[in-house]
Amino acid sequence: MNSTIGCKGCSASSNSVFKTLNADENEFLNSQKTSNVYQRGHVIYNEGNRITGVFCVYNGVLKIYKTGSDGKEQIVAFARAGDIVGYRSVLSNEPACTTAQVLEEAHICFIPSSVIFQLVRANGDFSLALMQLTCKELNQANSFIKDIAQKNVRERLAEVLLMLDDTFGTNEEGHLNIVLTREELANIVGTATESVIRLLSEFKSDGYISLIGKRIKLENKKLLQKISKSFN
Repeated sequence: MNSTIGCKGCSASSNSVFKTLNADENEFLNSQKTSNVYQRGHVIYNEGNRITGVFCVYNGVLKIYKTGSDGKEQIVAFARAGDIVGYRSVLSNEPACTTAQVLEEAHICFIPSSVIFQLVRANGDFSLALMQLTCKELNQANSFIKDIAQKNVRERLAEVLLMLDDTFGTNEEGHLNIVLTREELANIVGTATESVIRLLSEFKSDGYISLIGKRIKLENKKLLQKISKSFN
């Protein structure tokens, strides 16, 4: 669905690299972008595609994943309000290394690559913000590789649950604000869906979490932190 969002006063801008832009640059950005609303399941771009611009999330949630040779997804990140996706492929002039798919209805702005390059050349603070974002994502990737190599599935699931709590928060009842299928959870942890189902049942029996359908509530974060070894 087509929609219109003005860049000036955008509620997502405070968490975005675009907060470094001045008034004239914001006006230029606003005149060049387009915006659309996408439903759950819509693929914004596919791994291996050429991307002609970047996508800025106004609201909603995207999952960013890579696909293995067996077709299995490995979720490597989420994108929320203020986040941009696809920018590394634009800057490197390479095909997309991931797929971006809508998890929760999302309002997304598309900004052509020519606009990004013009802002990079004109605004040093914007360029620095992009560099810092790239370094942050590289650090997250390094941490993920370390966890896959050094932690077992039980430890990784505990860590993922804590990450989801920290990233998305909880509702009034204490359940995680994000609702994921068991398969999606497995695709974050990097294991089989059956293993996640079994471990969630064990965590529930041990009192670490409670479950209502797909909704998860963390009942004992300290013990989950101990399991995940995140205190190290």
